Amino acid sequence: MSPPQQEQRAQEQSRSGGSRYQVRLPSFVLDEDIGLGDAISRVTQRLHIPSCGGCQRRADMLNRAVTFRRPQR
Repeated sequence: MSPPQQEQRAQEQSRSGGSRYQVRLPSFVLDEDIGLGDAISRVTQRLHIPSCGGCQRRADMLNRAVTFRRPQR
């Protein structure tokens, strides 16, 4: 990867909160960008699964790792 490409990738990661992987989904699926940790948290809340002490830490880690994004217009 050339230095300009590396710099552009670093800028994209810093804007997105440092996410390694970004998954683009159709606009009818998402109204906003959401991390994997937040998505899992929403599902477990809907299923009435109680959260433990490490849940927020894991959610933050997963949010940094994977982000679901709306398509760019």
